[in-house]
Amino acid sequence: MTSKEIREAYLSFFKSKSHQIVPSAPVVVKNDPTLMFTNAGMNQFKEYFLGEAQPKYTRVADTQRCLRVSGKHNDLEEVGIDTYHHTLFEMLGNWSFGDYFKKEAINWAWELLTSVYQLDKDRLYVTIFEGDEREGLGRDNEAFDFWKALIPEDRILLGNKKDNFWEMGETGPCGPCSEIHFDMRNDAERQQERGQDLVNADHPQVIEIWNLVFMQFNRLKNGTLEPLPAKHIDTGMGFERLVRAIQGKTSNYDTDVFQPIIQYIAERSAIAYGADEKSDIAMRVLSDHIRAVCFAIADGQLPSNNKAGYVIRRILRRAVRYAYTFLGFKAPFLNELVPLLAKQFEGVFDELIQQQGFVQKVVLEEEVSFLRTLTTGIQRFENYAADHAAVDGDFAFELFDTFGFPIDLTDLLAREKGLHVDMEGFQRALQQQKERSRAATAIDTGDWVVLQEDEESVFVGYDTLEATTQVLKYRKVTAKGKDQYQIVLSVTPFYPEGGGQVGDVGILLAESNEKVVIHDTKKENGLIVHLVNELPAVLEGNFKAIVNKSKRVDTENNHSATHLLHAALKEVLGDHVNQKGSLVNADLLRFDVSHFAKITPEEVKQVEDIVNAKIRQNIPLKEERMVPFQEALDAGVTALFGEKYGDYVRVITFEDSFSKELCGGTHVPATGQIGFFKITSESAVAAGVRRIEAITGTHAYAVIREQFELVSKMRELLNNPKDFVSAMAKVIEENSGLKKEIENTIRERSLALKNELESKFETIGTVNFLAVQVDLPNADAVKTLAYALKGQMENLFLVLGADFDGKPNLTVAISDELAKERGWNAGNIVKDLAKDIQGGGGGQPFFATAGGKLSSGLSTAIARAKDFVK
Repeated sequence: MTSKEIREAYLSFFKSKSHQIVPSAPVVVKNDPTLMFTNAGMNQFKEYFLGEAQPKYTRVADTQRCLRVSGKHNDLEEVGIDTYHHTLFEMLGNWSFGDYFKKEAINWAWELLTSVYQLDKDRLYVTIFEGDEREGLGRDNEAFDFWKALIPEDRILLGNKKDNFWEMGETGPCGPCSEIHFDMRNDAERQQERGQDLVNADHPQVIEIWNLVFMQFNRLKNGTLEPLPAKHIDTGMGFERLVRAIQGKTSNYDTDVFQPIIQYIAERSAIAYGADEKSDIAMRVLSDHIRAVCFAIADGQLPSNNKAGYVIRRILRRAVRYAYTFLGFKAPFLNELVPLLAKQFEGVFDELIQQQGFVQKVVLEEEVSFLRTLTTGIQRFENYAADHAAVDGDFAFELFDTFGFPIDLTDLLAREKGLHVDMEGFQRALQQQKERSRAATAIDTGDWVVLQEDEESVFVGYDTLEATTQVLKYRKVTAKGKDQYQIVLSVTPFYPEGGGQVGDVGILLAESNEKVVIHDTKKENGLIVHLVNELPAVLEGNFKAIVNKSKRVDTENNHSATHLLHAALKEVLGDHVNQKGSLVNADLLRFDVSHFAKITPEEVKQVEDIVNAKIRQNIPLKEERMVPFQEALDAGVTALFGEKYGDYVRVITFEDSFSKELCGGTHVPATGQIGFFKITSESAVAAGVRRIEAITGTHAYAVIREQFELVSKMRELLNNPKDFVSAMAKVIEENSGLKKEIENTIRERSLALKNELESKFETIGTVNFLAVQVDLPNADAVKTLAYALKGQMENLFLVLGADFDGKPNLTVAISDELAKERGWNAGNIVKDLAKDIQGGGGGQPFFATAGGKLSSGLSTAIARAKDFVK
């Protein structure tokens, strides 16, 4: 079977078992603060397991693209080295939300593997949870009995809590699990050692292919377990491993999932795959990493220097390093793999082929940039190696952290020069960085304290800014040593952060008139949480939830203007323009779009004119809720790449032929409320992405008023000329001329002083020495004088002191030959002399300067200068 047939067979099988087949969620997570990337198939269903939302379907199956390169699931440095680790992989999964449980999950898994895929039953092993006395949990006899009806008992193995008890995190839903392992060794190897003894023993050919998780407990903050109200099934099967098992390969990379790309790399590098271990590893790295990079970019995460963007940049740079070092690609190459990958996933994950050109250009720009950095890093290593007998661990870490060098590349460069790398020091520096990162992001989240059971939170913020409500539950959260609380309300008008729009702020007003400030609103696993620094004194009873109206209105102005801006950009620049990120708050809007050229001032003006024309037309908002997703797409609505949409969506329209977008944010009732739109900046934010910042409404008015007042004051200073621009140009020209005149005067004064000082030099041995205080207005004048004397006088040792309006300055100049012969260093000398003026400085061996705070110390410093010559 081909990989495509294997995937289709999986989805068809579970469709026949009454499962709803759902699309993959984006690999980039946007509404879960606990995750950067989707790292498991169950991520998009967390809210169902947590009981914070009701699923539309009780049986679901899909293939989910996952990324495991951060947090505890970080296998990056293993990828390519072995045969089965990956950054991006597909997770085939089937779920039951309070429907079927262990019996069906086990029976269907066995049926699919042995009847549909026809895997050899004699090579299959399963594990069940052995129990844990400390948890008060016994052996999973229920799973054992179901497996015993399908497989010999000696193939049912007991697993400990680490291997066979799955937990979402430190708290939350969890339960025992049953793993299915497959033995891929040849018959001779199998006769020598039992497969049972190699399960979960890190044998590369005896691997886990499927994990069936039986969600039946909830882990509380204090560590105890309580039964869930409903039991769930959560399974995950690694697609790449499954294909390997079915196709009878010894490596995931030998399957048709990776071979087309690997063979292309081999052809372009003129190195056969299998010819050398180092080049093989490099080809595996490239074939794996390009998948993670491309899908992350397609899902909206651009490479950058922070958070998720840094992870993607690091993956891409690791691939470039391997291509550069082991495959001989000194010019950009990775971008060539994008079309191959897009074609491979056409019909499965179409996000990539729909954005192929954009993704390829971003990868190319990143390659070009990093190849420059790589060259700089190698030169830095060469300079370091010339002066050191070994490579210090801190320097190796600097190369890793700043220039993207993996430690194996540093080690390779070092061995070529016969140098040893301090690996312990490198690991120590790396661990310190990880600990700093963990400390900076550590969040301690308490258990929910539930005040009202079985009540759902209702959002009414599209229709009102005030609502009578009750507190359903709350919990304490500690981050960076600061305590705050999250509150869930029965009814809330507060919009939670999402879709680029910031969360609402406002107050919670108790019946006693106590006010609790809500300083932010977020959405976590489908639940709207209100952030407060203090809880109400009494949590029972009714409250009034009141949104800050002025901030909401200003935010709505900016959000609706963003939609108008998006449509206007498409009209002016072309249909290739797509949103790549946004920020909407009460002060401004920030909008990132795909476009590979600077947006010219003329184009900016055209966009502004279009948006402001739409504002003046006072176009009413057309809001449609609960529109079937496919129906909206068929109607030509703009959907954003990287967003996870449900079966029903909300459509925001400002004029049917102009702007129609899927959006969950809040908007103006009509465009006239926006008032005025003004772009304040346009810049590059990443390869192929331009960033526009703009203001509207009251903020635009304030800026315009400020600018008018500024121009008015400037006109007054110029005696209100008719042609203000010409008058300003004339002032600037005159000022420039005067500056030149002053500079020439100062230069002449310095040169005149040179003639006066030439007669004051003292000969000490072969040295022409002079230390004197001069009356010059600035450091440039002193420098001019020093260089004039240095060019005129041989064996010169010169110290000049000067006072620039109470700021003492020292300059030391030494003839180049003298500095070399005597080993004198002007930088070190001026640092020593600067102590007398309570300052510091430095420079080159033949010229250096210092500044200070104590002018009275100049005479002492000048008097001490002779000590360096004697």
